[in-house]
Amino acid sequence: MTGSLADLLRDWHEFYALAGAASATLVGLLFVTASIGSNVFKERHRASVKAFVTPTVVHFAAVLFTCLLAAIPSHSWRTLGGLLGLEGLAGIIYCGRILIQIAIRNNFTVDLDDRLFYALLPTTGYLMLLASTALLFMHSAASADVIAAALLTLLLAGIRNAWDMTIWIAVKPPPADGTPPSA
Repeated sequence: MTGSLADLLRDWHEFYALAGAASATLVGLLFVTASIGSNVFKERHRASVKAFVTPTVVHFAAVLFTCLLAAIPSHSWRTLGGLLGLEGLAGIIYCGRILIQIAIRNNFTVDLDDRLFYALLPTTGYLMLLASTALLFMHSAASADVIAAALLTLLLAGIRNAWDMTIWIAVKPPPADGTPPSA
């Protein structure tokens, strides 16, 4: 057990600032990638965008949201724990939805590594956020380590998935109907 949550999180300030800045920057880069690859993102690819692009943005946004929450100095152990618990639960439900979309509905062929990085690894990150909730309710200093592990897990999955999408866009052939790619 430790005394003040503010004292505990003060030592983590730079970590949260760096992780939040990284996630915000990576979301921006995803928008650039989507703009450059706009000829790939047509109506017929809507299911792919929902299954692969959107979750990556959601996971980066979850990292940013968590970092912003941790930077609020007026949180108590319970308020931060409650908010991270809600975020973790929402993330797990969202990842379950993605897993159903890419693994069970079989709308498209998905490799095992894509299933791991798009659904299962982020689920692990959100489970760690739930674990941090329990630790925060117990006033445990270990909660900060678990939050950091959750953020790193989500960032790892997001970086890998953003790279995977970028490569997919780069090697995707132009439209077969001969229309020029849209800007």
